[in-house]
Amino acid sequence: MNPLIFALCILFAFGSVTAQTPAWRPSPGLTQVPIWPGAAPDAQPVAAPEAAGTENKSLVAGRPWTYVSNVSRPTMTVFPAKGANTGAAVVVFPGGGFQILAIDLEGTEVCDWLASKGITCVLLKYRVPDSGPHGDEKCKCQVNPKAPTALEDAQRTMGLVRFHAAEWHVDPHKIGVLGFSAGGYLVAAISTHFNERLYPAVDAADKESCRPDFAVALYPGHLCEWPGHPCSNRSFDLNPRIQVTRETPPTFLLQNEDDHVDNVNDALVYYIALKNAGVPVEIHSYAQGGHAFGLRPTKLPATHWPGLMETWLRSIEMIQE
Repeated sequence: MNPLIFALCILFAFGSVTAQTPAWRPSPGLTQVPIWPGAAPDAQPVAAPEAAGTENKSLVAGRPWTYVSNVSRPTMTVFPAKGANTGAAVVVFPGGGFQILAIDLEGTEVCDWLASKGITCVLLKYRVPDSGPHGDEKCKCQVNPKAPTALEDAQRTMGLVRFHAAEWHVDPHKIGVLGFSAGGYLVAAISTHFNERLYPAVDAADKESCRPDFAVALYPGHLCEWPGHPCSNRSFDLNPRIQVTRETPPTFLLQNEDDHVDNVNDALVYYIALKNAGVPVEIHSYAQGGHAFGLRPTKLPATHWPGLMETWLRSIEMIQE
């Protein structure tokens, strides 16, 4: 796929976007709080204030979905575990090509499910646009941001969750990350960039480790070397910014062979690097399933990944039977 078309596909995710409203807010009973006590580091200008919108034309499993754009003030929203608390926690990174965030499809809906399983969930509304590797119309290629602000937000949030672990009834050794598409890249990025913060320490939370204890990347993007569309026939090398070591956490991967936004080889090159480093990893790939389905089940088996993930979490002893 032409990189320009790829960038536009990511920007709009499923089609045209419609019905913008003021800044996104979580459901009643939940509170989003800024992750930075003051100005966020490496702040970049945004073209307009934050806005939320609803896509009513390109439905997913017959339903519209909500996106957020122009996020300059990143926040986290905590979804407390319901029922029997497993002690585990997951930080969720919605996708959107580092241009927008699919905030319900790949955010709140997943957090509601995780919380129902006794897992504390933290939804990160990280900075967009252009806060990670993204397609660029001018050069028709992938470019890296001036500053990796999405990764800074992810590192900060992991430290905050560990800092508040006792308060939130979380085991500080059972905190993982889960991300979709661009959020899947962010999963790999924080899984390999945890020994050093990308920003000066702000407070005691930044003294906590930001290494995830486990990682889930669903139809991840940006993991293959460019130029050209990700994983073009010219190159199947792992993105050099993702340096896998034995310290990279156990990882669960899922990507479909007919994914025409992020090629299946994005997951495969990462899988091979993890295997070569001796990191426990599980991968699932289906002939059909496409891209950007979140948690919404359809007739396609790829959409039933939540059960596979639960089984995997038990196998690595992050949750119990």
